[in-house]
Amino acid sequence: MKSRGKLLGQRWWSLGLPSVFLLCLFFFLVGLFGSTLISQQDVQVDSVRPRSRVLESVEEFDALPNGETGEHSLTSISFQVLSWFPRAVYFPNFATEEQCQGIIKMAKAELKPSALALRKGETAENTKGIRTSSGMFISSSEDKTGILDLIEEKIARATMIPRTHGEAFNVLRYEIGQSYHSHYDAFDPSQYGPQKSQRVASFLLYLSDVEEGGETMFPFENGQNMDANYDFRKCIGLKVKPRRGDGLLFYSLFPNGTIDPTSLHGSCPVIRGEKWVATKWIRDQELDE
Repeated sequence: MKSRGKLLGQRWWSLGLPSVFLLCLFFFLVGLFGSTLISQQDVQVDSVRPRSRVLESVEEFDALPNGETGEHSLTSISFQVLSWFPRAVYFPNFATEEQCQGIIKMAKAELKPSALALRKGETAENTKGIRTSSGMFISSSEDKTGILDLIEEKIARATMIPRTHGEAFNVLRYEIGQSYHSHYDAFDPSQYGPQKSQRVASFLLYLSDVEEGGETMFPFENGQNMDANYDFRKCIGLKVKPRRGDGLLFYSLFPNGTIDPTSLHGSCPVIRGEKWVATKWIRDQELDE
């Protein structure tokens, strides 16, 4: 055994120090290359795997005793925060396909060219082309199918603002080429005169898919493009593509009641297809029925 070990040692040393060094370097490089390849594969897998942007609870809770106006069960509504400036929240699968088709069906026969709330000095003539959609208004109490009642109740849960603060639904249709230039949903008293109440938030329920165009856009998102050179006809900034059944909530006012300048928004021109959307504006005061 000793002679064999001595013989192996002699063969090893017979390679010479340079050869031994090169051999060690070879194995080092092989190991380094292998570890790098594995790490790259892990990165590729992570990039393909969708990452959840919603905090998920790992615990189960029992419903607490509720007040007279509360509910006895827990409710889960999926959402994604799209922006903090403005505060914009996306709700996937907020309504079913059947509900969306039902709203379109009840609105089709009542559509009229969409109108504008005019500021001081504006007329229907000099504002022509700003809003080119067609639409109609309908309240949940007028809907005999009960669809709008269910949608309105779900919007109240999502916004935590009672249904009594919501205006009637404004159902809109945008055909090819039609759009709505950037505007605010809240009414600045210096431009529109004194207001009895103010629009706090807007909830858009997309009733159809759009093949191309028709996005809801926020050109001032995170303070971008806020200069005197901004063209209100441009379709830029944060864009939300309409998908049937999905909802978009954004707030027009800050918590202190002042208008959020980044809540400026518009509807990009429809390029292919047709856009249907039901809008619910929510006020800071209870509305008369």
